[in-house]
Amino acid sequence: MSRHCQLTGRKPGFGKSVSHSHRRISRRWDPNVQVRRYWLPSEGRHIRLRLSTKAIKTVDRYGIESVAATLRARGEKF
Repeated sequence: MSRHCQLTGRKPGFGKSVSHSHRRISRRWDPNVQVRRYWLPSEGRHIRLRLSTKAIKTVDRYGIESVAATLRARGEKF
Protein backbone atom coordinates (compact mmCIF):
# COMPACT_ATOMS: atom_id res chain seq x y z
CA MET A 1 0.00 0.00 0.00
CA SER A 2 1.37 3.40 -0.89
CA ARG A 3 2.25 5.80 1.87
CA HIS A 4 -0.48 8.41 1.68
CA CYS A 5 -2.52 10.27 4.27
CA GLN A 6 -6.23 9.48 4.48
CA LEU A 7 -7.16 12.99 5.63
CA THR A 8 -4.91 15.40 3.74
CA GLY A 9 -4.15 13.17 0.75
CA ARG A 10 -0.44 13.83 1.05
CA LYS A 11 1.55 11.41 -1.17
CA PRO A 12 5.24 10.70 -1.84
CA GLY A 13 7.16 13.30 -3.83
CA PHE A 14 9.44 12.13 -6.62
CA GLY A 15 12.65 13.66 -7.88
CA LYS A 16 16.35 13.16 -8.27
CA SER A 17 19.27 12.98 -5.86
CA VAL A 18 22.23 14.84 -7.32
CA SER A 19 25.68 13.74 -6.19
CA HIS A 20 28.79 15.90 -5.98
CA SER A 21 29.79 14.70 -9.46
CA HIS A 22 26.30 15.72 -10.62
CA ARG A 23 25.10 12.18 -11.37
CA ARG A 24 21.34 11.94 -10.93
CA ILE A 25 19.56 9.07 -9.18
CA SER A 26 15.78 8.76 -8.92
CA ARG A 27 14.37 8.80 -5.41
CA ARG A 28 11.20 9.51 -3.52
CA TRP A 29 10.38 11.53 -0.42
CA ASP A 30 7.79 9.74 1.70
CA PRO A 31 5.46 11.74 3.94
CA ASN A 32 5.65 11.07 7.66
CA VAL A 33 2.61 8.75 7.83
CA GLN A 34 1.65 7.20 11.17
CA VAL A 35 -1.07 4.68 11.98
CA ARG A 36 -3.25 6.10 14.77
CA ARG A 37 -6.09 4.49 16.68
CA TYR A 38 -8.87 6.82 17.82
CA TRP A 39 -11.92 6.14 19.97
CA LEU A 40 -15.13 7.12 18.16
CA PRO A 41 -17.72 7.70 20.92
CA SER A 42 -20.70 7.97 18.57
CA GLU A 43 -20.14 4.41 17.32
CA GLY A 44 -18.60 3.01 20.51
CA ARG A 45 -15.56 1.62 18.73
CA HIS A 46 -11.98 2.36 17.78
CA ILE A 47 -11.00 3.39 14.26
CA ARG A 48 -7.57 3.08 12.68
CA LEU A 49 -6.36 5.90 10.43
CA ARG A 50 -3.16 6.33 8.39
CA LEU A 51 -2.40 10.01 8.99
CA SER A 52 0.46 12.37 8.31
CA THR A 53 1.75 14.32 11.28
CA LYS A 54 0.00 17.45 10.01
CA ALA A 55 -3.29 15.52 9.87
CA ILE A 56 -2.79 14.31 13.47
CA LYS A 57 -2.61 17.95 14.54
CA THR A 58 -5.78 18.63 12.50
CA VAL A 59 -7.60 15.84 14.38
CA ASP A 60 -6.42 17.33 17.68
CA ARG A 61 -7.73 20.74 16.62
CA TYR A 62 -11.16 19.81 15.21
CA GLY A 63 -11.91 16.53 17.01
CA ILE A 64 -12.27 12.99 15.75
CA GLU A 65 -16.06 13.23 15.25
CA SER A 66 -15.74 16.11 12.78
CA VAL A 67 -12.83 14.46 10.96
CA ALA A 68 -14.72 11.14 10.73
CA ALA A 69 -17.71 12.95 9.22
CA THR A 70 -15.43 14.58 6.63
CA LEU A 71 -13.88 11.23 5.72
CA ARG A 72 -17.31 9.57 5.45
CA ALA A 73 -18.57 12.34 3.16
CA ARG A 74 -15.56 11.73 0.93
CA GLY A 75 -16.24 7.97 0.91
CA GLU A 76 -13.14 6.84 2.82
CA LYS A 77 -13.18 3.47 4.57
CA PHE A 78 -11.95 3.24 8.16
